[in-house]
Amino acid sequence: MDRKIDKVKQALLAMQRHAWEQGVTAQAFLELGDHRTAFLLAHEAACRQAGDGRLAMVGAEFQVTDPAANGEAVWVAAQAGDDLLGRAADRMLDYLLHAAPRANDGTLYHVNNLPQVWVDSFYMAPPFLAVAGRYREACQQIEGMRKRLWLADKKLFAHIWNEERQDFDREDCWGVGNGWAAAGMMRVLRSFPGGMENERTQLAHYIRDALDGCLKHLRPDGLFHNVVDDPNSFVESNLSQMLAYTIYRGLQGGWLEAAYETFADRMRRAAHARVDEDGYVRDVCGAPEFDHPGIAPEGQAFFLLMEAAARDAGAADI
Repeated sequence: MDRKIDKVKQALLAMQRHAWEQGVTAQAFLELGDHRTAFLLAHEAACRQAGDGRLAMVGAEFQVTDPAANGEAVWVAAQAGDDLLGRAADRMLDYLLHAAPRANDGTLYHVNNLPQVWVDSFYMAPPFLAVAGRYREACQQIEGMRKRLWLADKKLFAHIWNEERQDFDREDCWGVGNGWAAAGMMRVLRSFPGGMENERTQLAHYIRDALDGCLKHLRPDGLFHNVVDDPNSFVESNLSQMLAYTIYRGLQGGWLEAAYETFADRMRRAAHARVDEDGYVRDVCGAPEFDHPGIAPEGQAFFLLMEAAARDAGAADI
């Protein structure tokens, strides 16, 4: 097991990474307990910080919430006494709170060139806001995103909402997008301090709804279609990792019922079967266009996040 994890780590660190990919990579090393590597990744994110405060800006000027995925590792490193990263975290937070484009109710846009709310943003911005102590703002962002993207009849999230047109630019229930939402909400839930029981209960309810909606479409092989409810779309492996991570963390925290563990174990076994000799997690929604089964930094990172969560929840070895 350790050898497989090391190979997945090595393959991940060899990959080129955009802002959100750098962030989820750093989060994976944090959860594995390798703070040294996480802090090195945080330093590089700060080195690539734009003048407006967005972290890890490499080659994609339109990103609004993606850079905030780096915020957690930068923030944790700052709490360990790194003043440079403390300033970098403050600038990222200030951008989200005051400069980032948003809808009239304050819900953040995912990009700065279109009035769009993306399901991806569940994972990118609210967890950093929560880690930085802005719990109410994190909850408000989740509420705003969910109001626009949750399809109650399907119990799935759509991908992209256009605020100007008040309609979807992409209504497809993208698998990895639903994974971003479930895992992002779980990261926020784990960050809540005592005294927020109402918010904790509400968020746990949202997470269970998201899990239940996806798990209805789980294939016999433990994987999902790229568009969760479209069997004509390709089969991919990252949503299984993302949901397994979410379930193991929910079980560890006591927010999910034990019945979910069977699903997590099944999805985890399916993901393990996709790791090749080079340490690549194969058949995830593939970078850079995410329109085919392939490999991607986020797929590598979520394998590691899944394993950290499984370890902490006391799951059996694969």
